[in-house]
Amino acid sequence: MTEYPEAVDRRHTNSVKWDVKDGELPMTIADMDFKTSPAIIEAMKDKLTLGAFGYEDIPAEYFNAVADWYEKQHHFRPQTDWMIFTTGVVPAISSAVRRLTSLGDNVLVQAPVYNIFYNSIVNSGRHVVSSDLVYDVEQHSYSIDWEDLESKLADPLTNLMILCNPHNPVGIIWTRDQLIRLATLCRKYHVKIFSDEIHGDFTFNEQGYVPMFSLPEELIQDLEVAVSPSKTFNVAALHAATVIVPNANLRAQVSRGLNSEELAEPNLMAIPGTIAAYEKGSEWLTAVLDAIQDNRKVVSDFINDQLADVITVVPGQATYLIWLDVRKLTDDSDALAKFIQEKTGLILSAGNIYGGDGHNFLRMNVACPTKTVLSGLDRLARGIAEWQQK
Repeated sequence: MTEYPEAVDRRHTNSVKWDVKDGELPMTIADMDFKTSPAIIEAMKDKLTLGAFGYEDIPAEYFNAVADWYEKQHHFRPQTDWMIFTTGVVPAISSAVRRLTSLGDNVLVQAPVYNIFYNSIVNSGRHVVSSDLVYDVEQHSYSIDWEDLESKLADPLTNLMILCNPHNPVGIIWTRDQLIRLATLCRKYHVKIFSDEIHGDFTFNEQGYVPMFSLPEELIQDLEVAVSPSKTFNVAALHAATVIVPNANLRAQVSRGLNSEELAEPNLMAIPGTIAAYEKGSEWLTAVLDAIQDNRKVVSDFINDQLADVITVVPGQATYLIWLDVRKLTDDSDALAKFIQEKTGLILSAGNIYGGDGHNFLRMNVACPTKTVLSGLDRLARGIAEWQQK
């Protein structure tokens, strides 16, 4: 087994994920139970030692750190003048919906997908339109229905598409050819793209993922990409992200939206924490990726050995979130999740909230020590056995 980065007990620490009853085990919200990179902690300590916490600016060093990271890790260097600091990917999504579309417009997604996308759309007075991903039950894989996607992009009321790249919760890493085809369709129908790439550092294939801003120049003129160290380095409460917008006119619109909504000013830790993450965190991340890959295998082996007749692991290549097909047990994964929690204390994310065919799935977060994963799997097996005996 891989030697893990240090894990911490997060009960009673104001953690959203771990605000649970004694004895319960949450494998839900997408943050990790590993302590972040020591380099980030050291940078934060240095900032605190200064002892003066006035208004913060965004130095060139911040944008260079982002560019350096993507050049090194993902083989394409975005221009620093494409970048805008923002307090988070979700705030940037909500701002883009409000700034780049009008009341009553359609915003297209690909369900099952990260449920907060729906909140950003509906809360802004826009309509969710989904071109659902198509699940092959025999191959345990998802694909795009290109005919359906094009028909929905062609609707004059569809003016924005929110892409999840890589895709949460199903773990797809979109290929360059798929992204080019998608961007070409959006260009044809004058639909802007917001690409949420927050999970881009958690890939388990040879090639990694393809940043949308690395596509040919003519295909990135209606594109906004959001990246952040928050998932990668387990620093969600840092409230730091970067939007990357290659087109100057669109970038001005995006910047106006973020600034008018007060979403472009950093807190005292956001800048030093992000710079330290991107400049000094790669070795720590390698250890985390190895640990998560081990955990993914533990889950797959356990389910294949003990639960294969009722659960299938969808073999995604990205994220630390595992998508479990439970259709042989129920078509209401919300009811199943509640039952398992009541009987065993294991808390999983019900797939219903992600839309599409999510009602047939559960989502499990394995960014934690292997002993935690094994406890979760034991509880899962007990919960399933009781469910079958109802």
